[in-house]
Amino acid sequence: MEPSTVEEVYAVLLGRAPENKMEPRLAPLFRAMDVLGEPNRAFPIIHITGTNGKTSTARMVEAGLRAHGLRTGRYTSPHLSRVTERISIDGVPVPDSTFVRIWNEITPYLGIVDAELEAAGEPRLTYFECVTILGFAVFADEPVDVAVIEVGLGGITDATNVGDGAVSVITPISLDHTDLLGDTVEEIAREKAGIIKPGGFLISAAQPVAAAQVLLEQAREVGVPYRFEGIEFGVESRALAVGGQIVTVQGIAGRYQDLAVPLHGAHQAENAAVAVAALEAFLGGGERELSVELLREGFAEVSSPGRLEVVRTSPTIILDAAHNPDGIRVSARALTEAFDFSRLVVVLGVLREKDADEILRTLREEFADTPVEYCFTQSASPRAIAADELAERALDVGFDEDSVHVAEKLDEAIDYAVERADAAGDFGGGVLITGSITVVGEARVLLGKDAA
Repeated sequence: MEPSTVEEVYAVLLGRAPENKMEPRLAPLFRAMDVLGEPNRAFPIIHITGTNGKTSTARMVEAGLRAHGLRTGRYTSPHLSRVTERISIDGVPVPDSTFVRIWNEITPYLGIVDAELEAAGEPRLTYFECVTILGFAVFADEPVDVAVIEVGLGGITDATNVGDGAVSVITPISLDHTDLLGDTVEEIAREKAGIIKPGGFLISAAQPVAAAQVLLEQAREVGVPYRFEGIEFGVESRALAVGGQIVTVQGIAGRYQDLAVPLHGAHQAENAAVAVAALEAFLGGGERELSVELLREGFAEVSSPGRLEVVRTSPTIILDAAHNPDGIRVSARALTEAFDFSRLVVVLGVLREKDADEILRTLREEFADTPVEYCFTQSASPRAIAADELAERALDVGFDEDSVHVAEKLDEAIDYAVERADAAGDFGGGVLITGSITVVGEARVLLGKDAA
């Protein structure tokens, strides 16, 4: 019987190899595109990879495209609350009815590919491969004018790389997923450079020298124009504002003053600059200045759920899916800049494949001058580090025992953090829930937030 709800489709997807078991292959994806009539060629693509900032940048690019009157598709991962968040049309998660209908329409074709893979002794299409194929099929069915597509992992063999980006965007590269992508930023950059294709345009955030060199060499090899933040474009100035910041960006074709970006942190200003350059590359080949009024209109509507997202006040509760050391570092600095808490309580949960010790060291360093307590917890994910183990590792890297609390259940961790933050009095306490995306996603549900 065909599934009739999103939840039933999701159950079918979960029966496949999980998201953290992505296959380093593209042939089955191209085969799926072939039997489906090549939905990957039905619309131009802005393709985004990098280590941090991909989703926020994708949302800014999408907002700018919509302000220019284009119908957009956006594919991002992972989701926070509900799988439909991954496939958005004009900034809104795909309707349940469309998600289910397109899934049922493509299922027989996925069966063809599965059968061919099994006959060859290879694993069936994975969870992520199937959701990616579904995203392309939804965007072709709508149809959209342009799709903003975020890479799942790496670039060269990521399932999304069946699409050729008219613009390839590389956000900041650092060490993450080293077991799969390499132990150096140079190796990781080589994987991510795989999305740079002939006929496209490379827009890159500021990068470590070794990573920038790899991207530059790939762009020259395939013969595409390239622009790097800090050289051809960048943030000219930024100032704090209620709910975010005011940013002036020097783009690759124009200068754009006083863009209201309702997100916190210098890193989000830099993401905005990358998004502006990507829009200039896509809409005008990097040679035509954009309308600052339309940019202002688009950026004013940007949101990035789970990225320094304030979900409650009194005390202030902030959710941030900073799941690697660099992500923790920039988020901690943004939080310190934007909020003045007399006491901060950090609720932290980390997945096992992450560099938990370095995440803990980074937290300790960044909040060295902040009155802070920690509550270590875990999400429902089987990949979660146990809360008591995380606390032990915190003590091993130098945390003060008096500042450490353990709550295995996330709801109990949140209750504890709120109680401790409230004890600061005068609305001076704050709670930061961070670490894995699974912790942040579960916290959003517990705190009554709708799907992102």
